[in-house]
Amino acid sequence: MNFIQTHLPVAWRILHASLWIVIVSGMATSRAADSATNFILVLHGGAGVWRNELTPERERESRETMRAALTVGHGVLRTNGTSLDAVEAALRVLEDSPVFNAGKGSVLTSEGTVEMDASIMDGAEKRAGAVASVKRIKNPITAARAVMEKSPHVMMVGEGAEAFAKEHGIKLVSPSYFITPFRKEQWERAKQKPSDRRTAEAEVRDAIGTVGAVALDARGNLAAGTSTGGMLNKKFGRVGDSPIIGAGTYANNATCAVSATGHGEYFIRSVVAHDVSALMEYKGMSVRAASDEVIRKVGELGGKGGFIALDGQGNVAMPFNTEGMFRGIIRANGEISITVFPE
Repeated sequence: MNFIQTHLPVAWRILHASLWIVIVSGMATSRAADSATNFILVLHGGAGVWRNELTPERERESRETMRAALTVGHGVLRTNGTSLDAVEAALRVLEDSPVFNAGKGSVLTSEGTVEMDASIMDGAEKRAGAVASVKRIKNPITAARAVMEKSPHVMMVGEGAEAFAKEHGIKLVSPSYFITPFRKEQWERAKQKPSDRRTAEAEVRDAIGTVGAVALDARGNLAAGTSTGGMLNKKFGRVGDSPIIGAGTYANNATCAVSATGHGEYFIRSVVAHDVSALMEYKGMSVRAASDEVIRKVGELGGKGGFIALDGQGNVAMPFNTEGMFRGIIRANGEISITVFPE
């Protein structure tokens, strides 16, 4: 028997195995390419929008700012950045704008000052960070992420949070930086209204503009973040749902990422963000069905507001029970959708 006759079966098996490796590798590369095109970023700019109060100029400014934030976040995801990076980058744009109730442009407290809250959560490891009642941190969402990544804690408040931010090189500014003429005029009008006659609808109108983001990156990881100036004319160190993990913000790769906006007291009592995730995990509901159920229950309590939710397959839910809610989506192909009122 010659060499070819002796070794042909072995050679054929080696060739066959090599071909199979090439085929499998090609399939894996194809799947990786597919996943790299399955990223998405969703934003909200606050519920509590009423048609008769939204001027054309303010709507235009809000849409332009949301478009800029979506574009920045998309740039992060497109270049293989993480969902956390995209959420933080997009929310920093919204915090830097005087249009929304977060960062510069936050509503004023009863004392005419600004007290801001923010939180962020990583769906892959379920890490979270938050700051509350801060007055000098230029970008509270960045401080919240620092709490998550550079401390053993989840939430820091007030002067302690500001000292921590300074220690980690996060920019602090004068409290006057955050106050805009629009918010000061709004506050002066609110001071003239009896506080004991306020309704849930009035409260959510005064909290309009809270911002939030949820994102899915090419690795399949979810993240969520929320930032706010709170409620107009609030008293006594009031803190709403935005910095509370499970109420205003939640992310879990196994289910969804959620960011809420509205009358925080009701969203805290309903544990809104986690409730969406729980319905998906324990009852097998879709993100849309779970979101519809949760906003219905908030409404039954008397709460007004809404939220954005995103699952690991890129499915989006954006329920609200007010007249309108600023919301925007950008997908991997760069297509942007921004809406305010029900379509």
